[in-house]
Amino acid sequence: MLLRICLLLTLLLSSPALADKRIALSFDDAPRHRGAFFTPEERTVKLIAALRQAKVRQAVFFVNPGRLDTPDGAGGEQRIAAYAAAGHAIANHSFSHPHLSERTADEFLADVDKAEVWLKGRPGYRPWLRFPFLDEGGKDKAKRDAVRAGLAARGLRNGYVTADGSDWHLEQLTIDAKAAGRPMDMKALRRLYLQMQLSAAEYHEGMARSTLGRSPAHVLLLHETDLAALFIGDLVTELRRQGWTVITADQAYADPLRKAFPDVPFAYGTLTGAMAWEKDIDPPLYPLWIGQAVATQLFETRVLKETAKP
Repeated sequence: MLLRICLLLTLLLSSPALADKRIALSFDDAPRHRGAFFTPEERTVKLIAALRQAKVRQAVFFVNPGRLDTPDGAGGEQRIAAYAAAGHAIANHSFSHPHLSERTADEFLADVDKAEVWLKGRPGYRPWLRFPFLDEGGKDKAKRDAVRAGLAARGLRNGYVTADGSDWHLEQLTIDAKAAGRPMDMKALRRLYLQMQLSAAEYHEGMARSTLGRSPAHVLLLHETDLAALFIGDLVTELRRQGWTVITADQAYADPLRKAFPDVPFAYGTLTGAMAWEKDIDPPLYPLWIGQAVATQLFETRVLKETAKP
């Protein structure tokens, strides 16, 4: 009986449905504000070391040059250069991180141009634009199309996302807890971080297969956070354990998805979600770990330690 189970598991794990899952890692908002545990300099050193130890050949860091003038951005140019020197790509996340929905097309493109002036010619540069907040114009299709045309004219491609596990929300919870002097269970925090990102990858993989009939090269949205510095190695290990191959950003953005420009009533979020909406594909059940309310509840009940009573 045990032999039969082992053979069945072997067949399942070697099937195309499980064997061709590919994913690249992307980090937004570099240089990002400080988190709960490290200085920005410490975070960069730890993140580069963790990616190297996990044998991640190339991730991509989407940069906001406007953050260099903030207190936490001091030294950010050197930190961004360190990512490139370690073999990672850098790309455009706009200069000041605006919502496209709150700007005219011309204003938004001017902000993108300002970032390009800083980025072009630097080691690791790629001509990719990641929309801040994944906001591609909301309900304003005319603005969406004007920006799409403007980016194409500039030779910039959409640095889209196919999977998003709301790591920024968990980061903010840790920052708030640290500021309030509330101790955290680091093992429970690690577990919650992994659950959120892994379930996001699997959820969007299921949605992509339903929509495309295949598994595309995925791009996971992360941020340059202390949590990534702490747990990215564990995340890569678990992704591989669940059948994922971690690929480079260059490989991911060579996927035919790069030619997809879904026409949906509200341009916002992951490319996989927009493509499913465009084709009227019912998505899988929503993963609990992505929901901010659920994540907050789990953080409160599992990660935060009760303060000892006097």
